[in-house]
Amino acid sequence: MQHAKNYGWLLLGLLAACTKDSTDDDQNGNWKEMSELSGKPRSEAVAFTIGDTAYIGTGYDGEKNLRDFWKYSTSNGWSQIADLPAEAAARSSAVSMVINDVAYVGTGFDGLVRLNDFWAYSPATGAWTVKAPLVGSNPAVSLARRDAVAFVVKGKGYIATGYDGGALKDVWQYDPAADKWNARQSFGGSKRTEAVAFVIGERAFVVTGTNNSELKDDIWEYNPDADTWTEKRKISSLSDDSYDDDYDIVRSGAAVFIMNNKAYVCTGSKGGLSTHTWEYDPVADQWVQMRDFEGVARTGAVGFTLAGKGYIATGRTASLPLDDIYVFDPFAEYDEND
Repeated sequence: MQHAKNYGWLLLGLLAACTKDSTDDDQNGNWKEMSELSGKPRSEAVAFTIGDTAYIGTGYDGEKNLRDFWKYSTSNGWSQIADLPAEAAARSSAVSMVINDVAYVGTGFDGLVRLNDFWAYSPATGAWTVKAPLVGSNPAVSLARRDAVAFVVKGKGYIATGYDGGALKDVWQYDPAADKWNARQSFGGSKRTEAVAFVIGERAFVVTGTNNSELKDDIWEYNPDADTWTEKRKISSLSDDSYDDDYDIVRSGAAVFIMNNKAYVCTGSKGGLSTHTWEYDPVADQWVQMRDFEGVARTGAVGFTLAGKGYIATGRTASLPLDDIYVFDPFAEYDEND
């Protein structure tokens, strides 16, 4: 089969599509639809931001994996940049990270096999260059995977979790100066795939995901100096009914973005497709439900932050890939007409 995931069950998600008529007036913030991606609709893409420009590329268009990349700015809209090189496989379910204004894209699935290669893109040159593949102390042993998470803390890149035929919990640090991967302390929670990761300050967080058809209800904080993982409050009602009885955060295939030192987890799948948006405050270690995503319910979307606002773009609903993009303002008054 060209694509390993069976999306037929996601037809249930169409029932969860959000409409403005069903929006809860008690929720905060407002979503606004922006100009759609100029390239093909897709899911399982990667996205990153460098300066005042966001980038989206790779992914699965419903028939094949992609290698194209597009950039977006609020002033200039969309334009195409260089594709991944011909020697780099078209892919979906990859990861991306930005270190010192250079983007790194790697791992993923090419339709037949999982990948462990990495490529760097410099906006200054507009070119892609090959980097060290994800391997451990024995270069003959591939650490290829799909549906992993990646993050950057204090000038180093990290890749964690994912799927290599089974869910994973290993963690690898990338040193851009040495172009080398080093093993770090394994993720503190259980194995998982299709999780999300984000960084606030000098701490990284990994949350959500699934393994053995079980959605994970924990969130973990990573301290890169001590190389340690610390569990935070559960994202379900199991830990403290006084504050989280109504939590509905567990999911896989979500998207995440950061604004004002808070994280926003949105969309994804939990039996059906979700439009629920949750804001995480790492200081209080608590979640607040925000305005439901106002596009169609989806999974496999990307999230990014640009000019101080959070964006959700692309993804799929049932088996239909999407090319729309929405921006969220947590302080704006709800406008049912935008």
